[in-house]
Amino acid sequence: MTGAALMLAGCGFADVRSPVPEFLRAKAPEPAPLEPVPDVKHMFTAASQPSNVRVSEPRPNLRGPGWTACVKAEVVSVTGKPLGTQMYRVEISGGVIADRQKVEAEDTCTAENYEPI
Repeated sequence: MTGAALMLAGCGFADVRSPVPEFLRAKAPEPAPLEPVPDVKHMFTAASQPSNVRVSEPRPNLRGPGWTACVKAEVVSVTGKPLGTQMYRVEISGGVIADRQKVEAEDTCTAENYEPI
């Protein structure tokens, strides 16, 4: 055991999940602090000519730092054809929309409460 510890000591600390004694492991990184709650009502752009825009309350993003919120709006396609009500989950990081995904039927956005902008 002493020989193994000496060999590892020469290589630095072992990974957090390594099967070595606790004192030889590197400490797990601290999670990033939560960003301030974004004002989702002022983030939705006019690119798709949205009307009747409604947003849910932002929630902390479970996959990383930042927030997620749901958005419902009447939108039109790039050709100008009305697409009806569309629902999106948006990921917000650093106060800007970092990602937008169309909501599927099993998504939690379908159960959210919405406020008009």
